[in-house]
Amino acid sequence: MPRHALVWFKRDLRLRDHAPLAAAAQADTAAAVYVIEPDWLASPEGSSAHLAFALEGLAQLRRALAARGLPLLVEVGEVRAVFERLRARYPFTDLLSHEETGSGWSYRRDRAVAAWCRQHSVVWQEFAQTGVVRRLRTRDGWARHWQVRMDAPLVPTPDGFRGAEGLALPDLPDLVRLGLDPHGKQLQAAGEAPAQATLASFLAYRGHGYLTSISSPLRAERGGSRLSPYLAFGMLSMRQVHQATVAAIAGSDDVAVRRALRGFAGRLRWHCHFMQKLESQPSLEFRNLARATDGLREGEFDRERFGAWCAGATGYPMVDACMRSLRATGWLNFRMRAMLVSFAAYHLWLHWREPGLFLARQFLDYEAGIHWSQMQMQSGTTGINTLRMYSPAKQARDHDPGGHFIRRWVPELGRVPLPLLAEPWRMEPSQQRAAGCVIGRDYPAPLVEERAALAQARDRLYALRRDPRTRAEADAIQTRHGSRRSGLPSARRRRRTGATSQPDLFE
Repeated sequence: MPRHALVWFKRDLRLRDHAPLAAAAQADTAAAVYVIEPDWLASPEGSSAHLAFALEGLAQLRRALAARGLPLLVEVGEVRAVFERLRARYPFTDLLSHEETGSGWSYRRDRAVAAWCRQHSVVWQEFAQTGVVRRLRTRDGWARHWQVRMDAPLVPTPDGFRGAEGLALPDLPDLVRLGLDPHGKQLQAAGEAPAQATLASFLAYRGHGYLTSISSPLRAERGGSRLSPYLAFGMLSMRQVHQATVAAIAGSDDVAVRRALRGFAGRLRWHCHFMQKLESQPSLEFRNLARATDGLREGEFDRERFGAWCAGATGYPMVDACMRSLRATGWLNFRMRAMLVSFAAYHLWLHWREPGLFLARQFLDYEAGIHWSQMQMQSGTTGINTLRMYSPAKQARDHDPGGHFIRRWVPELGRVPLPLLAEPWRMEPSQQRAAGCVIGRDYPAPLVEERAALAQARDRLYALRRDPRTRAEADAIQTRHGSRRSGLPSARRRRRTGATSQPDLFE
């Protein structure tokens, strides 16, 4: 019986190391489709910047596939309705895609597509593309699964396809035609070619100071990998990055370079470790992982504080600079992301869900599995991680000692003396006038007093953690989701000593 394949592109916008494309090359005929879904655009984490990045990558991918004889359609609509329309023109028998660990709406979408395929006798084959394991019963042995997948040979790129004929390919839509507002961000270049170039430059020279660069919002712009958007949209595969990194380590005779790249390689594992949590427990996108923390913040959500945090107007310069930078570029290094969430959770006592949705719309590299796991970890609702309460002033002194980042993004503080830049409210009135920055007029006064806010947060959270029922729940969470890397302390010992098994992710 002839096989007519349809490749369904989702978060895998590349030609190389693409198992669905390799399978389609073996079919009697083949076509490909990318669907711009109203549910995605209307979702609370949806962003026109995300779509703009995808469309730029799709334009390049469409040209590359056309050169190999495969037509790529870009359709707008609910996926099942798109498939129904497409089958009238191209009666495909096989649907080929990668697995996706996404947000709640995409999980519901995939279940609906599975039912549609059964109803129409379409064979849907999904291929793994990360280290995430579907229907994982236990975390024991997960690291071995990851290693086997990442060390497997890259999927060969097909030379050509027997493309379906007679499929009209309209021009790609743009944001205006889709009724979306311009995003206004200064985004990284999208597409497989820029992704490959970014990986090559990182391994060749930019990443050689990786471990000393990634904490600074200035140095990480260049010394960080900057690969996260490409991995989030699948313009690179995790296996490509892993294998290229291993090769670069093996090919270097510089001890410092090998150490830096090994640090990055370790973070690739953590990338999939966090995604596995959402795959295994989809509810963590919506509710506290440690149910003992239910009700801790939800009933005390202060909308005025939340609005100031979103606007970068909290009165804490490092927080505000990071938020304004993120809103303008769609990117921020990991330590500063962690500080933003810590500040919202502990200083402002905001529950993580609404700040998480706001940040999801800002991060170009939004990856649901990583994002929601990190939102909960940095907010203290996992039950198993150290409470990380970042001091914005200390972060400024440690990672922006010259004040260049703050002055770039908070220009109203441009003439504030450097010793007072991290805490401008400490200026005397005469100093404020001389700097042209009167606190409360030209720049906000601090939303909260730091010591009092953190003392209250510590008291409430540590009192909760001392409860035997909370500790029992934490042990169960550790069993289900914790790392199994040898040499790590037990969940109970980590809580006692303050150790954590989950380091900063890569950037």
